[in-house]
Amino acid sequence: MANEFPQALTIAGSDSDGSAGMEADLTTFFTLGVHGMCVLTAAVAGNSYGIDASQSMPTAFVAQQFKTLAADFHIRASKTGMLADSELIRTVAANVKDGQFGPLVLDPVIITKHGAMLLEESAYETLREELIPLATVITPNFFEAQKLAEMEIKTDDDTVTAAHKLQDLGAKNVLLKGAHHDGDQKEVRDYALLEDGTSFWLSAPYVATDRINGTGDTLSSAITAEMAKGESIADAFRLAKQYTYEAIADPIAVGHKFGPINHWAPKIQH
Repeated sequence: MANEFPQALTIAGSDSDGSAGMEADLTTFFTLGVHGMCVLTAAVAGNSYGIDASQSMPTAFVAQQFKTLAADFHIRASKTGMLADSELIRTVAANVKDGQFGPLVLDPVIITKHGAMLLEESAYETLREELIPLATVITPNFFEAQKLAEMEIKTDDDTVTAAHKLQDLGAKNVLLKGAHHDGDQKEVRDYALLEDGTSFWLSAPYVATDRINGTGDTLSSAITAEMAKGESIADAFRLAKQYTYEAIADPIAVGHKFGPINHWAPKIQH
């Protein structure tokens, strides 16, 4: 029967070196046994040294991609990546708000893992007001969580408070990624807060490597893939955390500088 196989959607930009963005999402979907589809929002010319050029897609074309996919497929979960401006964010919000692309995993690409702002303030406000309330899951990094919660995070209690503030913005379930910018740390601890009030910590050893391009994309797309297969959100968080850790811990030699993680390393079997 048509559309029995689990399908997931990434709404993201294309990274020409394959280490992050849409390419990381689709690779994750594939290795986790889910058919991946995409709505292309932008494209970048980049390699392991950095990005040299970028091009956003016209919003009419973005909207048509949603319409075309909806006419044929049964997408069971979707996720967002980098959304460059307010107009694009509004276009995405308008097309996912009725739930026809399944529950939404929002990877709020606002600030880099090193703390640099990626969005202009107007686009940030649009994402905060129009897209976060539609999110079934939100997966901010440490710096993004501080920005969204409008507070510093220094302790476990701060992390818990910030996660509740993200729920107050409308996101139903939160996976707040722990800081991993301190080379002396021994572990990376993420905090999960579910819609029903249940919460738990997820921990994995810290891996000192510069092969971490696409880490956030991979974590959020692994959550999306597991949800598309019918896993609970709590189990999707746990499985995605382990998958991402194993992909970081067993690096591959691709590129000269900041390389990709290894999506083939995880041994999770379903």
